[in-house]
Amino acid sequence: MSALPPFAAFKTAEPADAWDGVDRRTRARHVWFLNSAFDNIGFYTALERIVMRDPAKPFAFVVTPNVDHLVRLRRDGVLAPLYAQAWLTVCDSKVLELMAAMSGEDVDVTPGSDLTAALFEHAIQPDEPVTVIGGDADVIEGVKRRYGLTDVRWHEPPMGLRHKPDAIAACAQFVADNPARFVFLCVGSPQQEMIAEACQERGDCTGVGLCVGASLDFLSGKAERAPLWMQNARLEWLHRLCEEPRRMWKRYLVDGPKVVLLWWEWRKARDKLKKFEREIEQGLFRT
Repeated sequence: MSALPPFAAFKTAEPADAWDGVDRRTRARHVWFLNSAFDNIGFYTALERIVMRDPAKPFAFVVTPNVDHLVRLRRDGVLAPLYAQAWLTVCDSKVLELMAAMSGEDVDVTPGSDLTAALFEHAIQPDEPVTVIGGDADVIEGVKRRYGLTDVRWHEPPMGLRHKPDAIAACAQFVADNPARFVFLCVGSPQQEMIAEACQERGDCTGVGLCVGASLDFLSGKAERAPLWMQNARLEWLHRLCEEPRRMWKRYLVDGPKVVLLWWEWRKARDKLKKFEREIEQGLFRT
């Protein structure tokens, strides 16, 4: 099978100007929103770039920020330098997409779970190696059974990974020892981004690392994703809260709403910058 046979169907699902070409030359490479630089590409273009990347090239990774990540980014200095090293940064949240639109910014949404599903359904061969960091035995067996995979290389790191540099190094060693086109990092943020950085720093890892959290849980059947109507209504967070209230209540009811303050601060800073730029253009500002 060639690299992209199913993608002809994808191209019919997304406007032509969303693909590389004229659009890429005329649009800015990134969209700066809530102090994060999102790649200015749509879902199908992101998918194409990931699949078409030469697997022999040095390791590169994709991050998928959502509301929780951006709130943590504001208060925690760990994520910012990790995100700065990412090959692609795509928006995982339809809530962020809506907030961006209300601010006059065009941020395309590329949910990590959808990206992962598309790779397994349309790009990964049953007999090709796939490397996974995280998850559990049931998740791995569920994904293997669903897609008929015969060569999944799985490493299960210990809990508290963020505070165990030796364990992070062991994850990177596993990636180096088990080369694959796609490396799924499924240990939550910022642990998965820390592993990605360690892989990049080694210099002997290859392929594309995808920091995609619980995506394999959904594909394996261990967890149930929100129905499509809730996803389209930007209520996927509510479904996860109802499914796992003890684990998710703080994320969605305490930390998540802080994004409103972050949004307000960002808009205030952006308005000041635009005013400053107008003053320079009008010659009102003198050095």
